[in-house]
Amino acid sequence: MPISCQSSSAVHTQKQGCFSAVMMSSSELNDSITLPILWQQLAERFGDRPALCAPHSKPSVTLSYRDLYREALDFASGLQALGLSKGDSVAIISENSPRWFTCDAGTMMAGLVNAPRSSVADAQELAYIVRHSQSRAVIVEHAKAWAKLQPQLTDYPLEHVILLSDEQLEGCTTFAEVQANGQSHDFQPPVLTRQDLATLIYTSGTTGKPKGVMLTHGNLMHQVEALRQLMQLKDGDRVLSILPTWHAYERAGEYFVLSQGCTLIYTGPRYLKKDLAIEKPHFMVAVPRIWELLYDGVQQQLKQQEGFKKQLAEFFLGVSDRYLTQQRIATNTSLEHFDISPVARQQAKLQAAALAPLHALGDRLIYAKIRDTIAPQLRYAASGGGSLPNHIDRFFELVGIEVLNGYGLTETSPVLAGRSPSHNVRGSVGRAIVGTEIQIVDPATHQPLPQGSIGLVFARGPQVMQGYFNNPEATAKVLNADGWFNTEDLGWLTPDSDLVLTGRAKDTIVLRNGENIEPVPLEDACSRSLYISQIVVVGQDQKRLGALVVINEEAIAEWGQAQGLEKDAVLELPETRDLLAAELRQRVKERPGYRADDTIADFRLVPEPFTVENGLMTQTLKVKRKQAIERYANLVADMYSD
Repeated sequence: MPISCQSSSAVHTQKQGCFSAVMMSSSELNDSITLPILWQQLAERFGDRPALCAPHSKPSVTLSYRDLYREALDFASGLQALGLSKGDSVAIISENSPRWFTCDAGTMMAGLVNAPRSSVADAQELAYIVRHSQSRAVIVEHAKAWAKLQPQLTDYPLEHVILLSDEQLEGCTTFAEVQANGQSHDFQPPVLTRQDLATLIYTSGTTGKPKGVMLTHGNLMHQVEALRQLMQLKDGDRVLSILPTWHAYERAGEYFVLSQGCTLIYTGPRYLKKDLAIEKPHFMVAVPRIWELLYDGVQQQLKQQEGFKKQLAEFFLGVSDRYLTQQRIATNTSLEHFDISPVARQQAKLQAAALAPLHALGDRLIYAKIRDTIAPQLRYAASGGGSLPNHIDRFFELVGIEVLNGYGLTETSPVLAGRSPSHNVRGSVGRAIVGTEIQIVDPATHQPLPQGSIGLVFARGPQVMQGYFNNPEATAKVLNADGWFNTEDLGWLTPDSDLVLTGRAKDTIVLRNGENIEPVPLEDACSRSLYISQIVVVGQDQKRLGALVVINEEAIAEWGQAQGLEKDAVLELPETRDLLAAELRQRVKERPGYRADDTIADFRLVPEPFTVENGLMTQTLKVKRKQAIERYANLVADMYSD
């Protein structure tokens, strides 16, 4: 049974381990629950059940719900012993771990405002966050991370440095020491309401200095409560965590998962495929890049099949693709077929019925094996944090892996809309979640547009941020007096109120002929090529589109070998360039809604992949378009030198 966020009593006694809730009527009681009270309720309900598992840490760590709450409470008490009090800011600079979660929960239990960020982020960015958030203390993953950050803060009046590792370093306090101090300190639970600030999550700063998004206990608790409509988890489910915990998407997901009594297992890109097989998760939260990598792995395996097996797989994949198309049309969930006649819809229903037995046979012979290869017990998974390419979405539907795409931003805590198992309209990001309004407005006038029109996506609801910390001008640009938040994304609403995203307003490429081109759909289409690993479409103020391309070297090498080309020189040969040019043309032309201006007329190969380490990808694995174009400005200029 999922835990209810209703408190069993209106007032929690003021003693160590308990938190006060404001007295409310029975109809309003739910609004009194903040995250610290939730963690207490979970400890009481689930006790020794594993909450957090870190199998790859040395040594491996498992924390029960009771242990997690106790450690977080000790940490909160230890922070009070250091002189920190409600409303103070504390920076957390660390990667995923049970101790990260303990610090997150502990700082909130003490009524502090935490400002989390990755320990691998640029030192200047981290120092800016510490300074801008006015943090009195900083919690750092290990001595190496502090050695990177310390020179940037020599003139900043930082009061405490806490190391999550057990390393002894002059001027620093260890996690264990804070815990020990907390156990002997008389903890004073602060009175918290949903209006109190809980965290400052800083944006990536791709268009300037990072902005501190102010999220309250109410913002975060709305996500815990509202996500139930999208993800029906079972008591005791195992959930794999791969994204950075400090990111709003993963953070809200983890809070929700734990609120349902599940066990959260930390993994990473190196361990993902292994952990999907060994840990056998029932659910996973991931970003599109993870699904692309899993898709590429399956495609490689299918390509390696020979003879009858390969022909059989291609036959069933083709049949199932037709089946799904007709099924979508019949159930009015195809984005391209809302306006067809009842007769055509009935014909689609009959065709789907005729193809269903073959699809079921394909499932038994092929798709079940693919599911067993990827994740044998995965019931469904969530995708968010970026655009899920349609071919990836469709493929996982075809093989029977339920991917629930969603949408949101850091400024909205983050989820605004999402697909559920009972209403999973592929190609969309689903309907607005509980308490949320979504409106499509004219980009110039901000006046509401009719259903089906493409415009800016505005949103309003309990999850929308208070604003940007100490930045009223930036706040005023995106948040109006009526509470509507300008997402700066473009999209439209279906007749059934599903949101379909078409691009990012700031990413729109305007050609010299005045045509507006959304690059993301083109990039998604081109990434279907086995030979293209990553791509950034360019062309602002130019006559034609171009692209920066990262190739799939393994696939290119196999192709070159099959063609009898010289292995060491295959990338330099004109035949290889012709192959890539043909792939770009074909993939773009196959895209629904193709038009002549979509043609990618030229491209250049970049020398290395876009990665987190080289600064060209976020930690949620989205390519930083602006930075990539700036980094390879010489290649872009070369494309347009004629």
